[in-house]
Amino acid sequence: LWYLLKGRCLPACLAAYHTVPRTRNSVHTPSFSPARCVSTTAACRSTSSSPVANQKTPSYSYVIVGAGSAGCVLANRLSEDAQESVLLLEAGPKDMLLSSVRLSWKIHMPAALTYNLCDDKYNWYYHTLPQASMDNRVMYWPRGRVWGGSSSLNAMVYIRGHAEDYNRWQREGAEGWDYEHCLPYFRKAQTHELGEDRYRGGSGPLHVSRGKTNNPLHTAFIEAGQQAGYPFTDDMNGFQQEGLGWMDMTIYKGKRWSTASAYLRPILGRPNLKAEVGCLTTKILFEGNRAVGVEYTQKGQKKRVFADKEVILSGGAINSPQLLMLSGVGNADDLKQLGIPVVQHLPGVGSNLQDHLELYVQQQCTQPITLYKAQKPFHMVKIGLEWLTLFTGYGATAHLESGGFIRSRPGVTHPDVQFHFLPSQVIDHGRVPSKIEAYQVHVGPMRSTSIGWMKLKSANPLDHPILQPNYLSTDIDVWEFRECVKLSREIFAQKAFDPFRGPEVQPGPRVQSDAEIDAFVRQKADSAYHPSCTCKMGSPSDPMAVVDSNTRVLGLERLRVVDASIMPSVVSGNLNAPTIMIAEKAADIIRGRPALVDPGVPVYQPPTLDTQR
Repeated sequence: LWYLLKGRCLPACLAAYHTVPRTRNSVHTPSFSPARCVSTTAACRSTSSSPVANQKTPSYSYVIVGAGSAGCVLANRLSEDAQESVLLLEAGPKDMLLSSVRLSWKIHMPAALTYNLCDDKYNWYYHTLPQASMDNRVMYWPRGRVWGGSSSLNAMVYIRGHAEDYNRWQREGAEGWDYEHCLPYFRKAQTHELGEDRYRGGSGPLHVSRGKTNNPLHTAFIEAGQQAGYPFTDDMNGFQQEGLGWMDMTIYKGKRWSTASAYLRPILGRPNLKAEVGCLTTKILFEGNRAVGVEYTQKGQKKRVFADKEVILSGGAINSPQLLMLSGVGNADDLKQLGIPVVQHLPGVGSNLQDHLELYVQQQCTQPITLYKAQKPFHMVKIGLEWLTLFTGYGATAHLESGGFIRSRPGVTHPDVQFHFLPSQVIDHGRVPSKIEAYQVHVGPMRSTSIGWMKLKSANPLDHPILQPNYLSTDIDVWEFRECVKLSREIFAQKAFDPFRGPEVQPGPRVQSDAEIDAFVRQKADSAYHPSCTCKMGSPSDPMAVVDSNTRVLGLERLRVVDASIMPSVVSGNLNAPTIMIAEKAADIIRGRPALVDPGVPVYQPPTLDTQR
């Protein structure tokens, strides 16, 4: 015991100490057992008459479901308190094979990001219902099922959204989630390679960098934006989002820097943290209205684990509401139809589904400076070998190194259109190789008014839920997408692109009228992979709110949701950085720490709203 208290455990003791949690109803024996020292709370739970606890079951202070963008952050921050024990359950595998970045290159090589979009090894591989306003197309939604979650699959673009997104959250009932209360947690998470300032962090686990390829097409895109009348912004995550400029990326020393790399793997040696993989959580266990643990399957075996303090769902915008509904928390009528006993009627679970749509405007390039040749087998081998040996070169970037934000029309107070520029042609989510030398801009509206929902297909946890985003179901959404195409074409027509511009590939010169553009949008727009808002945070008086401003599920005890599902409304940008911020802020709430705040932080305002630019 002295060795354990002094932190000088013998190897055998340390192994047992690390891997064996406390148990409910465990039998006391006089022999020494380091397993009882996982937490300084009671080593054993007294026998309960509840059928839930009527077995020998492991127990931890916190049980976190989902080792994704939020779950890895929570596991790190909650296990900082040595007296607390944390269990992290992930349905997918680890993000490394034999602890090797090189053997797991499909995840860790930034340029290889499309590989994991092609199968379901690390990917939930969801699909929506046919979309009535998009020619009845079924839309593909990849979501991460691996340590790091979607931060191990995404394009590594680091975008926070606009300050007004968070001020809007406050107005929508998320008290204490305005920009001055969120910015400090963005900073806390981050180490930016350009150094710390009022907006950037300098000592956080999440490394953020800028592109290194110096491809002249990126420079041409930024210059073309200025020629079209838009400002240059030197930091779209800082004072001024509006304008075109260089993108931030979660890439560090040539490798993807997911939340698994940033938050989880560095602290796996903590004796009060246990991270399990291959665990499909199927049910939250309740005693009355109090969450006491979860049930899950691992290697074909059904298991249970208890939480002495809280169960925290961090499965993302699809899996968290799915697990709530499977456990009897959701719309009572829907649950009864599936034979699921109702624990708490919360009609907002699975409602308010929001996502970003985008499409590609593509232009043929007259010079061989795109990524077309880099995708030929011989060049791919060369690029792969350089990355495997040095972590440099074309394999060390996702190539989305420039982009920007503009306003779609006069009167809009902050940007509602986003650009990602890529010196390549993407076909079918990258699952089909590019055909020609071409460049493209990914463009789409950021605050669409089409709202969807998700519901259980059945009471079987293995069945994917029904996903209905209702894309392009409002007239303003159709108009905004039409403008996105026109504004993108205008930028590509500027003088900066004269040395590179060939014929337009997509939509193509025959697509000119509003009706033709609308038809192109219906045929080609796709998800930007940003589902969110399905367990919205809000006031308890809001009938569609699922969690309160402290991330606690309304009407229940000891149960929280912490991930992109609790956003009251989707932010104006990519979701990974905001999700990490949510988890950082929630960790302080859970630990009872005072909220960080930066009052009066300045934010850019357009000189006039009378014009679009």
